[in-house]
Amino acid sequence: MASTANPFSISLSSKPTAKPSIFNPSEQLSLRVQTHGVAPLRSSNCSVKLTVAKSKSKIMATSAPVVDQPPSKTGAAAMEVVEVGLGDRSYPIYIGSGLLNQPELLQRHVHGKRVLVVTNTRVAPLYLDKVVDALTRDNPNVTVESVILPDGEKYKDMDTLMKVFDKAIESRLDRRCTFVALGGGVVGDMCGYAAASFLRGVNFIQIPTTVMAQVDSSVGGKTGINHPLGKNLIGAFYQPQCVLIDTDTLNTLPDRELASGLAEVIKYGLIRDAEFFEWQERNMDALIARDPNALAYAIKRSCENKAEVVSLDEKEGGVRATLNLGHTFGHMNESFGVVYHVSQAIETGVGYGKWFHGEAVAAGMIMAVDMSYRLGWIDDSLVKRVHNIVKQANLPTGPPESVTVETFKAVMAVDKKVADGLLRLILLKGPLGNCVFTGDYDRKALDETLHAFCKS
Repeated sequence: MASTANPFSISLSSKPTAKPSIFNPSEQLSLRVQTHGVAPLRSSNCSVKLTVAKSKSKIMATSAPVVDQPPSKTGAAAMEVVEVGLGDRSYPIYIGSGLLNQPELLQRHVHGKRVLVVTNTRVAPLYLDKVVDALTRDNPNVTVESVILPDGEKYKDMDTLMKVFDKAIESRLDRRCTFVALGGGVVGDMCGYAAASFLRGVNFIQIPTTVMAQVDSSVGGKTGINHPLGKNLIGAFYQPQCVLIDTDTLNTLPDRELASGLAEVIKYGLIRDAEFFEWQERNMDALIARDPNALAYAIKRSCENKAEVVSLDEKEGGVRATLNLGHTFGHMNESFGVVYHVSQAIETGVGYGKWFHGEAVAAGMIMAVDMSYRLGWIDDSLVKRVHNIVKQANLPTGPPESVTVETFKAVMAVDKKVADGLLRLILLKGPLGNCVFTGDYDRKALDETLHAFCKS
C-alpha cells in the first residue's frame, strides 16, 4: 500500500493471517500478470502473489518464499504476460523465447495498414527481416517501411531523430500508422519520441533486444533524446501498444552489454524488492552464463516491479523517481538517486557512448550506497553486499578517473531531478529494499562521497 508518510516512497506490507488479504486494485495499483501458473512479486517487507483468473486478476499478499530458478538444461519457460495497468491505456508485456515466430502477437497491436520499423545498423541485419515477416505473414494488407539509424548513444540526438520523421513523411504515413522500435534503449527512446510527435501522436510497439531495454527502458513510456548539456532532457511520456520481449534476441548480445543490463536488475532489488536481490546474489553466475530460465525470471520480475511503479506514478511525480537510483551520479558516468544523478554525471562527463548506461548506473549505485552509509541510513554489511554483487556482474565499482568533482557538480546542476534549485537524490535508507527520494540530506556527505571517488 502506498505510504502516506512519504510521497516519494512506496511500501507493501502484510500481516501473517490464516487467510491472505486481498488488495483493492482500484485504490492501490493496477498490475495484472497472466501466466501458466503463479508469478511472485514482492517488496522489501512482503510478497505479492498474483493469481490469474479468467475474468480478472486478484493481487494477494502472502508470505510465500522466493522460488529459486535452477540452471536450465531444456531452455526457457513458456510465455509470460505482465500488464502495465493504466486504465484505457493499459498494455501487455509479452516475455518468452521465440516470440518473433508468433506473428499474431504483433499483428493484434498494429493499427491501420502502414508500419514503420525503426532500428539500427547492428540490429537490422539480425532481426529486421524476422520482424517484417511477423508483421506481414498471412496479413497482405499491411505494408512495412523501415529506417535504419546509426548505432550508439552518441546518435541519440535531434539530427538522428529527423531521419525517422523524414522517412515517415516521405512514405506518406498517416495517423493510423504504427511505429515499431526494434533495438535497445536508444532506438526505443527515439522511436517512442518520434511516435509521440509525428502527426501529434501515432501508435507504437516496443521490441527490445537488450537486457537494459527489456527490463527497464521499453516499459513505462519514457521517450526522448539527449542534449549536449544533459541526458534525456528532451522527450515525452508516451506509452506503447505493447512490449514484445523475445529472450532469444539476447543470444546475439555481447557480454559487456548483457552485464550492463544487469545493473538495472540489481537496482530493482535494492530499492523495493529485497527477496529479488537475495535471489540475484544466489543466481548471478547463472545470469552471466545466460541461463535461459534465470534470464527469463529476472526479466519478468523486473518488469513486474517496473509495471507496478508505473501504474502508481506514470509521470514520475513521486515514487517512480526512485527507479532512477544510481542515475544522477551515473549520467555523469552515464546515470542512479544519487545513483541516478551520478550515472547521469558520468555519462555526460565522459561523453555519451563511452560507457554503457548500465555501467554508469552500477558505478552510480556504488556511490549512492556510499553516501547512504555516510548519512548513517544503512549499515556496512549492505555496502559490502552491493559492492560484491556489482563486481560479480562484471560491472564497474567506481567512475572513470577522468570524471572530477567539479564535473559531477556541474552536470548535477542541470539534472531533471532539480526542483527550485534543490538537487533531490534517490538514496537507500533502512533495510535492504527501501529507499527515499529526497532533497533533505547533509551536503557534507555528498561532498565526501564525491571526493572519495573522484579527483578534485
